Amino acid sequence: MTTQTTTYWLEHAWLDTNVEPGVAVEVAGDRITEVRKGVETPPPGATVLRGLTLPGLANAHSHAFHRALRSTVQVGSGTFWTWREVMYSVADRLTPETYHALARAVYAEMALAGITSVGEFHYLHHAPGGTPYADPNAMGEALIAAAEEAGIRITLLDTAYLSSGFGKEPDHHQRRFSDGTAEAWAERASLLKERPGVRIGAAIHSVRAVPAAQLSTVAEWSRTHEAPLHVHLSEQTAENDACHAAHGCTPTQLLADNGVLGAHTIGVHNTHLTDADIALLGGSSTGTCMCPTTERDLADGIGPAVALERAGSPLSLGSDSHAVIDLFEESRAMELNERLRTRTRGHWTAAALLRAASATGHASLGWPDAGTIEAGALADLVTITLDSPRTAGPAPRFGAETAVFAATASDVRHVVSGGRVIVRDGQHVRIGDVSAALTQSITALHHPSSPADD
Repeated sequence: MTTQTTTYWLEHAWLDTNVEPGVAVEVAGDRITEVRKGVETPPPGATVLRGLTLPGLANAHSHAFHRALRSTVQVGSGTFWTWREVMYSVADRLTPETYHALARAVYAEMALAGITSVGEFHYLHHAPGGTPYADPNAMGEALIAAAEEAGIRITLLDTAYLSSGFGKEPDHHQRRFSDGTAEAWAERASLLKERPGVRIGAAIHSVRAVPAAQLSTVAEWSRTHEAPLHVHLSEQTAENDACHAAHGCTPTQLLADNGVLGAHTIGVHNTHLTDADIALLGGSSTGTCMCPTTERDLADGIGPAVALERAGSPLSLGSDSHAVIDLFEESRAMELNERLRTRTRGHWTAAALLRAASATGHASLGWPDAGTIEAGALADLVTITLDSPRTAGPAPRFGAETAVFAATASDVRHVVSGGRVIVRDGQHVRIGDVSAALTQSITALHHPSSPADD
């Protein structure tokens, strides 16, 4: 079979360190085969991408069903823990069919925002009450199918979630999350198979949700399968306090003592850490996924991203609860949070923030060959317009700064994912009307039809 080849001509392209005008990118199958600079006019037959083209973005932390909460959880006051109860009520209503419809629309929204890989932190495994489906991975397979249909890669971070707190059984909401033991989780997770565009990873929901004696089972599974391992870590001070009460140490120390930390592991949030925690994470090359829009939405706090990176913890970004889906906003929010906290500017360059949103994020999901525009990389291209009310003005040589500090997801015009065009002129070429798909799937969850209506 002959591999299809395509030439893309990029009016301006961010090539990691500089914005270059007139770049021709040759693509064969899902890979970039050649990058040529200084190509002043489009070669014959080339697909023209006008604007600024970046590598595909990586959403390293997603809970797809949280998208159904957007706006509805903004009424009244409360905390993370009151928000969680509303989240559980939505989780209770999901089936493999309704989750597929919702996730398909959510992943299409991600594609419109320039995201070409998603890390789905997946713990909705069983039917409400905890009864397994006939296919024990029906919910995970629904997410995989949704990502494939939306045209983006997925790393399904199959999550061990076994308890409601230290020494506590899962509550009635959480029974559908639990496999009972880490060994049973590993047996079910092992049934999931990788395929083109799909990686299977592992996750520990949190130290409060997996008993300490079972943490090593999940960590060993990830090592045996050479799979990324993600874990919610110290998002809330209440988790830290409970861990101290149960084990006499911080959650980070507990993970270290049980062999969880390492270069294959990503701590998500890493908000409330001690200096010793930061040293443990950085010294073990454990990554950090910051989710600034969710962390501010849930009043979590501002994590020590600068200190973590300096200690040796690579930074990636995620949209988590999908208060918004916009990796440009996540990038600048990480910098702007630090400005508020320290009252100084310029903690990261725009290029460094883009790398967190692209190459480092893809690597955290097991796609180390994505996130750059160079020969051999996966052919992911995201083009933002340079003439919207937000991006108009700066010379193209300030393109990285424009992307991070001015652009939004609405400025994405074209997206190529793995060599396939999935967004053209701001429209998803497969899903079509993404807004309608979101409205329909979310409305079905909040206002389910009665049997008489079926």
